[in-house]
Amino acid sequence: MKQKNEPQTKPQIEPEPKPTTTLNKVINLLILFTASTVVFSCAPEIKSSENELSNTKEELSARVIYGSDGRLDLFQVSDERLLRLAGSTVALVKNEELTASGNDFLIGGDNYGVSRNLCSSEKFREQDAAAFCSGFLVRSDIIITAGHCIEDLTDCNNTSFVFEYGLFQAGVLPKRASSQNVYRCAEVLKTQSPSNGADYAVIRLTKKVVGRAPLPMRQVASEGQIKVGEGLVVIGHPVGLPTKVTTGGKVRSINNSEFFIGSVDTYGGNSGSAVFNTQTGLVEGILVRGEADFTSQGGCTVSKVCTEEACRGEDITRISAAQPFVPAEPGGPIDPPPPPPPVDQPESVRVSVAKAVPDNNQQGILSLLSVGSASRARKISVFVNIKHPFIGDLQVQVVAPDGKIATLHQRAGGSADDINKSYEVTTTLKAQSAGSYKLIVKDLAKHDVGQLVSWGVDFQ
Repeated sequence: MKQKNEPQTKPQIEPEPKPTTTLNKVINLLILFTASTVVFSCAPEIKSSENELSNTKEELSARVIYGSDGRLDLFQVSDERLLRLAGSTVALVKNEELTASGNDFLIGGDNYGVSRNLCSSEKFREQDAAAFCSGFLVRSDIIITAGHCIEDLTDCNNTSFVFEYGLFQAGVLPKRASSQNVYRCAEVLKTQSPSNGADYAVIRLTKKVVGRAPLPMRQVASEGQIKVGEGLVVIGHPVGLPTKVTTGGKVRSINNSEFFIGSVDTYGGNSGSAVFNTQTGLVEGILVRGEADFTSQGGCTVSKVCTEEACRGEDITRISAAQPFVPAEPGGPIDPPPPPPPVDQPESVRVSVAKAVPDNNQQGILSLLSVGSASRARKISVFVNIKHPFIGDLQVQVVAPDGKIATLHQRAGGSADDINKSYEVTTTLKAQSAGSYKLIVKDLAKHDVGQLVSWGVDFQ
């Protein structure tokens, strides 16, 4: 099922220079994922509402092919916890599938339905498939994938690592990739791909990934091992398609110290996908092998469907196998969180959202920030980062905890690209700090589509 594609030749993107120094049917809680992104402070205590996971009892349900099909496009996912996890996963794309176009790359790929002769009942048959494997960020410049996806440096040099290859709005296929989301290989730190063991590759990129948090991994020494029956979720690129969030999985059996077997809805192209524990949000492993993907039906092809306990299951390499080869961040071991700054020092929070702004829609989108305690802040500013090719279409407002509204951007700027700036709103919002802040972004005209990338609140 998850077989490595043959190496491609004649890449259109020349390799960059090598440096000289080397997410049953449920996600219950994604608790620890945000541990790396929480801002630790005394005053104010600021958290994103999407990060407040430890006290919530909310469950998310979906379907899975071990039973029924549970794959979801990103625009179908309402929980921003899952979207943040997806934001740190990556598509492995052959260089020849990317063509430079200004500051972006055009993304190639074949139509999924045509190339696989799919029956009309198959999901996603209208989409293109450009990826050949999946991966995920574990350090600022380190990617983990499957070993059979990247077997050597030649494979790595022929590969681009593309973030945000997904559908953020229904019907809007990802045809372009911002150059800021495309990374290249610097070094293969470790790779192995046995037929019945731990299959993984640890890749160093040529530069640090910005605006995305590395995914937290289970630490076996302190957190033990996953158990049979525990829930699983996979985020990756089945059959090379744009990002799919697949819930409803579970651990079927424990093979040995190197891998375990799960009932998860995955395909070739999911190889290298992060497999998350639904109880903790930690990366438990790497999807590497499994059941055959398709079967013939009346002259066309359909996905193979198994009951929850039938078929062979999917092999998942334990993340502990790859961890020893993931170096610490430059400067030594991972540093502990810094001590809280004095209360009169500036405080801020930045939230990565990656949420599409629907075109010509009066409702728009809403994102929340929660401030847990009052501070002595005297000034408040709101930072927004929105990608949009015609910012004259946009209205951007922030709502304070008491309901007061400050308009940050009101259809100004005409055909200019993107909003990436801070707005002081002290006079309107009176420098309040305790409670939930809401950012509302609306696209009030036709044709151009955008995305809320991140936003934040700054206190002084």
